[in-house]
Amino acid sequence: MTGTRSIALVTGANRGIGEAVAAGLAGRGMTVFAGARDARRGAAAVERLRAAGGDVHGIALDVTDAGTVAAAAEEVAARCGRLDVLVNNAGILGDERQIAGAGGGDVLAEVRRVFEANVFGVIVVTEAMLPLLLRSPAGRVVNLSGRGGSLTAMAAPDGNLAGLPPLLGYPPSKAALNAVTLQYAKRLREHGILVNAVCPGLTATEGNGFAGDRTPEQGAAIAVRMATLGPDGPTGTFVDEQGLLPW
Repeated sequence: MTGTRSIALVTGANRGIGEAVAAGLAGRGMTVFAGARDARRGAAAVERLRAAGGDVHGIALDVTDAGTVAAAAEEVAARCGRLDVLVNNAGILGDERQIAGAGGGDVLAEVRRVFEANVFGVIVVTEAMLPLLLRSPAGRVVNLSGRGGSLTAMAAPDGNLAGLPPLLGYPPSKAALNAVTLQYAKRLREHGILVNAVCPGLTATEGNGFAGDRTPEQGAAIAVRMATLGPDGPTGTFVDEQGLLPW
């Protein structure tokens, strides 16, 4: 399956932004592994992506299950021998139990659940795929963050995020993901692998009850752009479609 096509893996590609990223990369001629923890929904997404002409293959991958991550890495290695693009899209918002001051024993449990998917899951997947990325002549890693991960934006008392509830899980998890992004950028710079975090904007997805004002395709655009950077592209940045975002 190697050939001349670039090989990409997108986590959480069975719906929303993840599926749109997979479509965007496939539309640029890449062979795409669409990761999904739900086999039925993953298969349905792959069917849609193939119907649109994409060279897309489903792969079982739950970022909170190290066994499925290891198996996915082995499958990509066996079928392709390398990985050129990794898009860490899978993540969760969490629920109201993560609100600061909510009380009760569920607060920490919910924060841990959010971090397990949004931070630890990214580390587990990236570590598993790193040997394959190091075989690429031009590896790219894109981590889906969000404006809530900007400490500068969250600290502004009159800013766009001022009206959000004080969540102990989701925004801190995205701030931590930004820090993780910088560490991988530092580690992989000498190998020519570019690692960046992106903000898709407020996108209407099933995960947020379709509350956003952007389509999944619009939200995916910046991830696709950073996944297809040339050799002189940036690394260790946090960006949206308009440019650099504050940490």
